[in-house]
Amino acid sequence: MKKKTQKIYLQEKRRYLKKIVGTTERPRLSVFRSHNHIYAQLIDDSHSQTLVACSTLEKSLNLESTSTQAAAFTVGEILAEKAISKEIKLVVFDRNNRPYHGRIKNLADGARNKGLLF
Repeated sequence: MKKKTQKIYLQEKRRYLKKIVGTTERPRLSVFRSHNHIYAQLIDDSHSQTLVACSTLEKSLNLESTSTQAAAFTVGEILAEKAISKEIKLVVFDRNNRPYHGRIKNLADGARNKGLLF
């Protein structure tokens, strides 16, 4: 990435994250999507801690393909189950300035399906 492009990207990301802050009562559900995998974690920004994490890299998921919308839906469900077991029901959704469709939307739908509230 050229310096100017990278600077603009970082400015946009900083501006976006200014509005989204996770607290102890309502952590931030951060989603990162690469070409092959999807990662999600619940972050308490007040203590700078990751409370729960899940991704398509986990062996226990037994996924055929890790870059599909069905895999993202499964990751969302597993993350919600882990969060509810730690008594977390309310979250703030952080899509990392990506459009809300495709795999990111399916991860959110999977989390909502198992009981997380955004």
